[in-house]
Amino acid sequence: MDLQFESANLTIDRSGKVYIITMRMGFENKLNTKFCQELISAFAWIRRNIDPGSEGAVITRGNNAKFYCTGLDLEEAEQNPFSNTDGFYPLLHTILDFPFPTIALVTGHTFGGGCPLTLAHDYRIMNRDRGFMCMPPVDLGMHFPGMGILPRLKLHPPVARKLLLEGHRFTAKEALADGLVDAIAPPDKYLDVALELAKKWAPKGKAG
Repeated sequence: MDLQFESANLTIDRSGKVYIITMRMGFENKLNTKFCQELISAFAWIRRNIDPGSEGAVITRGNNAKFYCTGLDLEEAEQNPFSNTDGFYPLLHTILDFPFPTIALVTGHTFGGGCPLTLAHDYRIMNRDRGFMCMPPVDLGMHFPGMGILPRLKLHPPVARKLLLEGHRFTAKEALADGLVDAIAPPDKYLDVALELAKKWAPKGKAG
C-alpha cells in the first residue's frame, strides 16, 4: 500500500473497502486546473491501493453542508484557454473510467461544472435540506464544448433540457423525482446513506 496521500486541497479517509475523498478547495471547491489534477491523482492513488480482483468504492464529498462544488474557476479559464483540457475534462474521464463504483455525496449547492462532475459518478446522494443543482451558463451567455454530453447521456431528454436549456435550479426533492440523484438525506445522515450504498456495490468492483 502507498503511504498516506498528501494534498493541500483534499483528504482521503477509509471505511473498510470504501475510500472517501473530501474536497477542501476553499468553501466552494471551485475547479481549477491544479485542483482537478489533485483529484485525478487521488483517484489514481486509490486505484493503486485496491488489490486487483478486490472490492472497493469511492465517495467524493464537499467539506460542508452548504456547498459541494460551484463549478469551474472562470477567472482561470479567462487567462488559460487550456484549463479545461488540462484539468476538468481529464477529471471527468478519470471518474467515468474508474474501475470501481463511485458515488458523489452532493453536500450542498452544485453549480455549472459541478453538475457534470456529479454525473460522471455512478451514483449521487444529495443533501435533502439545503442546496440546488443547476447549470447557469445559459443565463450567463456562456458555452463550454462538450458540456451537454453527460446530462444528455445520463438523464431523460426533458430533464436534460431543464438542466441545460432552461437553467432550472433543482431542489433535492426535484432532483430525486427527475433522476438527477439516486437518494436524498439530511446532513446528519447523508454520509451513512452514501456509505451504505458504497458498501452494497463495492463487491462489483472485483470485475475491475
